[in-house]
Amino acid sequence: MSSDKIKIAIPVGDPAGIGPEIALKAALDPAVRAVCDPIIVCDRDLLARHARAGGLDASIVRVLPCPQPDTASLPFGIVSPIAGRASIAFCAAAVKAAMAGEVDAVVAAPQHETSIAQAGIPFDGHPSFVARQTGTDENGVYMMLCFGDTRIAHCTLHRSVREAIVLITRENVARTIRATDVALQRLGVGNAKIAVSGLNPHAGEGGLFGQEEGEIIKPAMDQVSSEGVSVAGPFGADTMFHMPGFDAFVVMLHDQGHIATKLLAQNAAAALTIGTPILFASVAHGTGHDIAGKGIANPAAMIEAVLRLSKAKRPATEPAHV
Repeated sequence: MSSDKIKIAIPVGDPAGIGPEIALKAALDPAVRAVCDPIIVCDRDLLARHARAGGLDASIVRVLPCPQPDTASLPFGIVSPIAGRASIAFCAAAVKAAMAGEVDAVVAAPQHETSIAQAGIPFDGHPSFVARQTGTDENGVYMMLCFGDTRIAHCTLHRSVREAIVLITRENVARTIRATDVALQRLGVGNAKIAVSGLNPHAGEGGLFGQEEGEIIKPAMDQVSSEGVSVAGPFGADTMFHMPGFDAFVVMLHDQGHIATKLLAQNAAAALTIGTPILFASVAHGTGHDIAGKGIANPAAMIEAVLRLSKAKRPATEPAHV
């Protein structure tokens, strides 16, 4: 492989799920290999076992070894603290390589949160995990779902709705928009136009259904607009995604963005972590315990995520101030 290609680390996620299989399939995909150097982060024996089960040739795949000897004999499709510890170790090794400049980006296979919890490791999603691993303030790190030309960033993520509403502040909304703008620049989108949703039905309908749009969201938009960011809204989250001419959408709540994404791009979306000093994405689907080891897992989302980051600008040496 050519050394001038962007190098993308692929940690395999939950070793009992489909992660190692889709990581291998993506690393072997001709379109992926044409534009980047994929490097799988995994225990070698575990990877070999998944390759045999899926009928895949792993001999030409580059591997960043992360020894986890207990995983080589781990049954497929089980919830286990062994799997949880290993999946976090793989991801942490990939992030460390990105921070050291050994790879240019990371695309992670799915984690199993129950296995991680059984291992006693705090984990509430990749954004906060990557923030901790890179020494970034968790309050400035967000998720942006991407499929096709659509990009949807979230002000709040894995919180109860009650907790999430408390987090809809002027500062948080402004930070999310700024992080989205910076991410778009790194993805090669110049002069980006960003649409922002409301929190309430119909974006509050002029105050009839809530005050957050006028008291919180619009002032945050005015602030970032004064800084040179092109924003419009707030719009109703149920109609906003049909509006043409925008490079990204910012929503207030998890389901405002995730439901639209999973209806429009089932198992084919990439989840970018934005606001950190590294380029990091993960697939927006689960660990597939029911089909693990059968060789039938669809790598489309993994391939999409790798191809998307292969077009990105290499990360700056200093964290983006968002």
